[in-house]
Amino acid sequence: MDQAIIAKQMIDFQKTMFDNTFNAMVMVQEQTERMATTLLDQAAWMPAEGRNAISGWVDGFKKGREDFKKGVDENFKKVEDFFISFDKEKKAKK
Repeated sequence: MDQAIIAKQMIDFQKTMFDNTFNAMVMVQEQTERMATTLLDQAAWMPAEGRNAISGWVDGFKKGREDFKKGVDENFKKVEDFFISFDKEKKAKK
């Protein structure tokens, strides 16, 4: 079997594993956010500044998570493009 095909399959597998793990992490974070929101709604003693701080943290986590996913997806795309161009060059030489 061609080494480029094996490498592409490995990258595809890694991307699938990353996507599955990332989606599981997103579900855990969203559930935690819902629990925290419910807790804050019931905590009348919590001052507005505390609620705003927690809301800011949640927004920061979401933005960081989205930026991380975007960066990983861009780099997986670069690797895929590399293998596509490598395959084209190899076919052109034949």
